[in-house]
Amino acid sequence: VQLQASGGGLVQAGGSLRLSCVFSGRSFVSYAMGWFRQAPGKEREFVAAISRSTSYADFVKGRFTISRDNASNTVALQMNSLKPEDTAVYYCAADYSGVLREKPWFYSYWGQGTQVTVSS
Repeated sequence: VQLQASGGGLVQAGGSLRLSCVFSGRSFVSYAMGWFRQAPGKEREFVAAISRSTSYADFVKGRFTISRDNASNTVALQMNSLKPEDTAVYYCAADYSGVLREKPWFYSYWGQGTQVTVSS
């Protein structure tokens, strides 16, 4: 399995970005997919996950939306109302169990990360 994330960039506070992650491998539909982020000097933290349902960190509820397209093996993270504190490297990850999990150690596969910078 390989994951390729894209879509990061520089945006002003209040703006939007859409991250995408392409999954290369078999049985994408069986995997739970997650987005995590890591800011400088901080631990990697859960943002959102999707399997047959979705899960969100409290700090993104109502602002971010995770979705998946099983036909094209992609997962997306639509980020609206961005804040400077959302600045981080965002990673997509895959968990073969298919269970929605918020701890990074459950995810076996990781993309390379994409930088999101929100200016004030």
